[in-house]
Amino acid sequence: MAERYRPVSIEELPSHLILDILSSGRLSAVDLACLELTSRTFGGSHGLYPHKSRSLVDFAAFQLCISHSIYSRLGLNLQRELCDRCGGNWKRVLRFLQSVEQSSDIVETSAGNMQIRTGKYHTFLISNSSVYSCGSGLCGVLGHGSETTQCVTFTRISFPSLAHVVQVSASHNHAAFVMQSGEVFTCGDNSSFCCGHKDTSRPISRPRLVEALKGVPCKQVAAGLNFTVFLTREGHVYTCGTNTHGQLGHGDTLDRPTPKIIELLKGVGSVVQIAAGPSYALAVTDDGTVYSFGSGSNFCLGHGEQHAEFRPRIIQTFRRKGIHVVRVSAGDEHVVALDSSGYVYTWGKGYCGALGHGDEIDKTTPELLNSLKSDVAVQVCARKRKTFVLVDSGLVYGFGWMGFGSLGFPDRGASDKVMRPRILDCLRAHHVSQISTGLYHTVAVTNRGRIFGFGDNERAQLGQDTLRGCLKPTEIFFQEMADELDPLPESV
Repeated sequence: MAERYRPVSIEELPSHLILDILSSGRLSAVDLACLELTSRTFGGSHGLYPHKSRSLVDFAAFQLCISHSIYSRLGLNLQRELCDRCGGNWKRVLRFLQSVEQSSDIVETSAGNMQIRTGKYHTFLISNSSVYSCGSGLCGVLGHGSETTQCVTFTRISFPSLAHVVQVSASHNHAAFVMQSGEVFTCGDNSSFCCGHKDTSRPISRPRLVEALKGVPCKQVAAGLNFTVFLTREGHVYTCGTNTHGQLGHGDTLDRPTPKIIELLKGVGSVVQIAAGPSYALAVTDDGTVYSFGSGSNFCLGHGEQHAEFRPRIIQTFRRKGIHVVRVSAGDEHVVALDSSGYVYTWGKGYCGALGHGDEIDKTTPELLNSLKSDVAVQVCARKRKTFVLVDSGLVYGFGWMGFGSLGFPDRGASDKVMRPRILDCLRAHHVSQISTGLYHTVAVTNRGRIFGFGDNERAQLGQDTLRGCLKPTEIFFQEMADELDPLPESV
């Protein structure tokens, strides 16, 4: 007779094996917290692990933290500061690290993997490796062909080959997409070479592979006004497009028709994140240093002056104070940064309270946002005279100019100013995982995969055709499509 196998409960497994499973990296901080509540096996310490670990799950979270790319690069003092900020709770530390990582990447929701990105009058949504767009399609920015000038609902973009999209960025008139393979596709107005193709005779109305980056796998793109920044998996930065203000970082003002590597950033360590404003760019390295280059108007470069920088220059305020920056967001006239302890810094033009300090005074160098010191921020988002800060509890703070209701406060006028960070009460019932704001509209994704939009909808940039605009966050629905068997040829 064949030997019969007896089912084994989780409680009967050796604790070291359970720990291996918990710390495999396949579970999120939320998953670990849920497991801790389900069984004494997960909730107990078994007397086998360091006293500072409250449970087996907590020790697994600790193991995941110390191996995380952000945490492992912090000095001992910064590691302790982050742990203290999270109340010594390693699951919360892990949640911070994972949330920061996902803030400029794909977020994991119960409805699948998603990313939301807004352009000037349009919105892009990645859902389970497919990308959808809606809003104004001028110059082919939506990627649906020259005949499409507007999409009133989220419509799936077809690529020349079946590919999994992992990141998207959109500016005024062009968009860029990173594939799981590391390939980059672009579409839109290429008259300034911002799409990375030498052909400028007509707009690129469907995504086209950037041939110059073949064999150079990328992990992130950032679209500025008429220029694009590319971040490779090796941590190198390439740029192309208009270079009037030195925003390409090559030490001159010559336009580049195809992506060219920024030589100065090759020797400063690995770049882990990039951001692009209208005419300037930012790069964050793995040691927490921030470099800025391009137009110095509105003090967006953070150097205390408004001179243009043709080469990447270190923002010394962070270095002098020992601040390790993990993420930056480049607005039209101001910048927001997030450090390794979840603190928020702003600088640039203070008009309408966009910097959150309770006034409209310009800040020439980065300044700590004191009113948010009690919160652990995980994402910062800046655009036209407004700022959003997402904290680890899933709450969202907004401040700056209401601009057609794009701050999400229905009790304030469509052109009001919010001078200090204020919680978006209309989203309080939801755990927001990612937020993005365009010129006059804002879209957020929750941990359940629900999408909410508010602000101007004149060009259907909120993915609805029944509203002109809305002050209150309104849920957006879209029809998810299965993989297409016959992708469109690249020439269409």
